[in-house]
Amino acid sequence: MTLAFWQSPPTWRRAGVNTLRCLVGCSLGDFSVMWYLQAYHADWGMWPTIMSLAIASGLTTSVALETVLLWLGKDGLSWAMSARTAVGMSFISMVTMEAAENIVDYYLTGGGQAAGYTFGEPMFWAAAAVSMVAGFLAPLPYNYLRLRKYGKACH
Repeated sequence: MTLAFWQSPPTWRRAGVNTLRCLVGCSLGDFSVMWYLQAYHADWGMWPTIMSLAIASGLTTSVALETVLLWLGKDGLSWAMSARTAVGMSFISMVTMEAAENIVDYYLTGGGQAAGYTFGEPMFWAAAAVSMVAGFLAPLPYNYLRLRKYGKACH
């Protein structure tokens, strides 16, 4: 892998779109469950219960969204092939994204609502935004690599 390998603007654009699709799915499930559990079940403890459920939810919504996009979108895959593709090719990217989002969010908030941050506070939303940027950037090189090296989209 030379420097030229990493200098394909069309591949970076496609990898960016693919990663953004994954980010939407992961973030919807992850943050929804995390914020709900922190607000109503903070006594469950951030690690491992709340964080594990949030990550599982993020992975589930990301696979579901990706399956629908592969089935209905320009790829036009069958429902079964869409699901297999979403799980098989996207899973490493999703796990990387989930880990980055949750580590950054936890680092910035110390546990979100459980640490006193509520929906109405700017720090709550700033931490969510920064963690989503981290979640986007963490798997982006992997997604580029898969596209460029194998000609296969991860999403």
